[in-house]
Amino acid sequence: MKIDPNHLHMLASIIDSGGLSEGAVALNKSQPSLSRTVAMLEARLGSRLFEKGKRPLRPTELCLSLADQGRIILRASEAARQVAELYSGGKAGTARISGTPIFMDGVISNMIATFHGAFPEITIHQTYGYLNDLTEQLNVGNIDLAICPVSPDTVPEGLSFKPLMHGRNVIACAPSHPLARKSAFKLEDIAPYPWIAPPAGSPLYEDLRNALTSIGIKDFKVSFTGGSLASIVSILAGSESLTVLPYSVVFMQSNAKNVTALPVRLEHPSRELGILWRDDRPIRPAVLRFRKYLENEFSGLSNRIEEKGRHFVWRD
Repeated sequence: MKIDPNHLHMLASIIDSGGLSEGAVALNKSQPSLSRTVAMLEARLGSRLFEKGKRPLRPTELCLSLADQGRIILRASEAARQVAELYSGGKAGTARISGTPIFMDGVISNMIATFHGAFPEITIHQTYGYLNDLTEQLNVGNIDLAICPVSPDTVPEGLSFKPLMHGRNVIACAPSHPLARKSAFKLEDIAPYPWIAPPAGSPLYEDLRNALTSIGIKDFKVSFTGGSLASIVSILAGSESLTVLPYSVVFMQSNAKNVTALPVRLEHPSRELGILWRDDRPIRPAVLRFRKYLENEFSGLSNRIEEKGRHFVWRD
């Protein structure tokens, strides 16, 4: 026998409110209407729901059991309402993001941690990739947002791009490096030291070659290539190696004091770190909230990074 869930809720309200009149008020119904519904349900069940002639109203054993189920339904309904409100308000759901490894680990990961503190019901699915792969993943719908450096005039067709920060590269090393401890040095002082090269094929690898060429270093020794940001920082800490990193990554590591930037002016790439997404698909509320969060975070961070770098590193 199928019982209307609203009838179970009704029985729970009558019992919990203390009577038919009180239950009618709680349910925003008239008392006669509620009495008719109870009588109809009793006829359908073939059993009384309230003992005859008892005042105050006394529920039968069957009524108590059905009311328990009504409370379960009420709790489930309330939980469903909360889930729907959280989702539609962008406070629950998933966001699938991907980006270049150095930026994701060095800059975006800290922001994700803060975002989760504010919106713990949003799940972030993160992967890594470079522009060509990220474009394909966006086009086939495997990810919602891509975060990577892009030249504004080469944004792939069909994608929207929101710039977040200008590309600025620096020569990075451990704070204990001999060059970092000098008050001044010449460019030729850099030449003897080995280099950590980013993964071959990454934009940063080409930036390394261009940056060294721009300061007159054509032949350089590569002691390590590839690896994650964590491995690069570890090798810097244990050696006298140098590398080229985005200044934003070095800036975000400043609290850990495990990497610093040398005051050397490099030729900066004509790229901007930003967010890519398909502009012909609806954006889920959680994705939109995360995208706006990143935009807000970078609005102030970009200025702080630019100001500190201009003062301490490239000295424009």
